[in-house]
Amino acid sequence: MKFDIITIFPKIFNSYFNESIIKRAKKTGKIKINIINLRKFATDKHKTVDEKPYGGGPGMVFKIEPLIKALNSILPHLNPPLNRGRKKEGFKKTKIILFSVSGKQFDSKMAKDWAKKYNHIMMISGHYEGVDERIKKIISDFGFQISDLSVGPYVLTGGELPAMIVVDAVSRHIPGVLGKKESLEEERLGVGVPVYTRPKIFKYKNKTYAVPKVLLSGDHKKIEKWRKIHQK
Repeated sequence: MKFDIITIFPKIFNSYFNESIIKRAKKTGKIKINIINLRKFATDKHKTVDEKPYGGGPGMVFKIEPLIKALNSILPHLNPPLNRGRKKEGFKKTKIILFSVSGKQFDSKMAKDWAKKYNHIMMISGHYEGVDERIKKIISDFGFQISDLSVGPYVLTGGELPAMIVVDAVSRHIPGVLGKKESLEEERLGVGVPVYTRPKIFKYKNKTYAVPKVLLSGDHKKIEKWRKIHQK
């Protein structure tokens, strides 16, 4: 799986993507992450990528020109003279995401489905008041799938955190990233099931905190039933 992320803050990703499971998945070639600095595609000396919106209002909007140039660096098919609407082999394997508070809310099912359906996910990490709306029309005209996506019912300052969430959530469903399929929490225990480890009894400030007896029973049928009851 290849992930491309267009951003104006490329250094934000360094820490998260170079640790733990994501780092190992990159090293083994299970995933590839490419960070594209949008400012490299600006044409003026100040590397301007945003502008005030037509019609007035507060905030700034990402300009269409640098966005198209950035996309062309990844998907040269967007560059003329490709006929509008023409489909090419592999287009259906590419997913383009624009992060937006009004987008469809991301969930585990989407992550699992995308890991199976696509081999290339591109993400535009917007800032300020968003991006020029024409980018959606251009992308769809050239046969690619684009989706507005939100990672939760709240507003963030930019799309960098959502991009990290998508990479993490999708990657763990790619065979070999977690080692075994059984390593997936939802496959192994169920989503949100409480877990405990040693010691069986923990005392703190004159209070005793014990592991549920059913988990110590060795009765796998009872344990499975308990876990199903406690799934969230």
